[in-house]
Amino acid sequence: MKTHIIRTVYNNTKFILILTALLLLNVSCEDVLEVDNPIGQIPNEKVFNDEGTATAAVATLYAKLRDQAFLTGNLSGTSHAMGLYADELDYYDIPGFPLESVYTHQVLPSNSVITALWNETYQIIYLSNAVLEGVASSSELAQDFKTQLRGEALFIRALSHFYLVNLYGAVPYITTTNYTENSGVSRLPISMVYDNILSDLIEAKGLLGVDYNSTERVRANTYVVSALLARVYLYLEQWQDAEMESSLLINNTTLFELEPNVQDEFLKESTSAIFQFKPRNEGDNTLEAAVFKFESGPPPRTALTTLLVNSFQGSDLRRLDWIGEVSNGTETFYFPHKYKENTNTGGSVEYSIVFRIAEQYLIRSEARTMLGNITGAKEDLNTIRNRAGLDDTNAKTTSDLVDAIIEERRFELFTEHGHRWFDLRRNGLANEVLAPIKPGWKPTDVLLPLPEEELLMNPNLSPQNSGY
Repeated sequence: MKTHIIRTVYNNTKFILILTALLLLNVSCEDVLEVDNPIGQIPNEKVFNDEGTATAAVATLYAKLRDQAFLTGNLSGTSHAMGLYADELDYYDIPGFPLESVYTHQVLPSNSVITALWNETYQIIYLSNAVLEGVASSSELAQDFKTQLRGEALFIRALSHFYLVNLYGAVPYITTTNYTENSGVSRLPISMVYDNILSDLIEAKGLLGVDYNSTERVRANTYVVSALLARVYLYLEQWQDAEMESSLLINNTTLFELEPNVQDEFLKESTSAIFQFKPRNEGDNTLEAAVFKFESGPPPRTALTTLLVNSFQGSDLRRLDWIGEVSNGTETFYFPHKYKENTNTGGSVEYSIVFRIAEQYLIRSEARTMLGNITGAKEDLNTIRNRAGLDDTNAKTTSDLVDAIIEERRFELFTEHGHRWFDLRRNGLANEVLAPIKPGWKPTDVLLPLPEEELLMNPNLSPQNSGY
């Protein structure tokens, strides 16, 4: 069954599709991140009157983000799909598949990848709202426990809407599980979507503590919220707030430190990691490695563009460690090699990283540039460059420094959750960069189309984005 924003099968708010009751009654807090996708219904009041099942309900949100929504390392996630949409990846898979249309910029509103991104993200939002409502109505859970779960659900709801607004533009901001209310929602202006994102994040930051829930960094705390807030403020060009939030992370050297060696950046114990996804099974590693890595040419699915690979300086340690290559004797193909383990290794070696401290340095560098603090901006940028074995930047003017930061983000954050595409879009560079290399490119491609089936079911979502 598909979960749609306007026609959800969960039209009884007393029930939530989160867990299989009999299985999860015996799930320990350490095991909840390995729960299967939700396959049954149990009464809302029972889920949120027990700490074990309530924790498992929140863990389901993280598991779904990892396995099937916009942050997944699978083929339909933004790391892969928007890498194709931008200038990071070339397509080698079967002609006619939906991802080929994404790569060639011939996307139709009926495209299954675009539809899945929309539906799966709104499903997570629905489940986040179910958690928020269940926690609020619970009379059995301790208040501090309820506060923690509310903060996490608000963070995930805001994160989900952040990706939606950057992929589709104006979108509905859903804050309830009420079927009647959701069935006729309208799109909000982008500015109002961001207002709601900030409201959720600011509340979440006040609710969550500074400590991680365990020795691993796989659930949100106040610093995880700050990482997203820094990015949101950057996109909104609220430079002082972006600098403030990123500084909270960078200055906390007890928790976070840029890994001195690039080869250690994506290990599960990386001190650079702010927020990660724990693999489903013990010994598993990342979905990204399974999707991106290949051992013979031509590639089975996708490969890094030679345009990207050849843009690296030869001495850049990221070029040497984060890019793998395969030759078939006549051609050489390249793949993202940030994550190196694509099989079960007995004990997990790598966790997918959603937020890491390197991005925060680049956020602060850009914010400081726009605030006129050129010295501080260059210090942050050079921290990233020097770690990669590169000399200090030669940029002197504000304009040159902005260009240098965009370029550094390209090298540091490639194939990570759509960063490159969002950078092109927010800086007004998409047409300049993609028109010469994408024959199907149109200036209106800066937004994806709303799924056709959603517009048919709810006319209030109209009009369709321009160009579709």
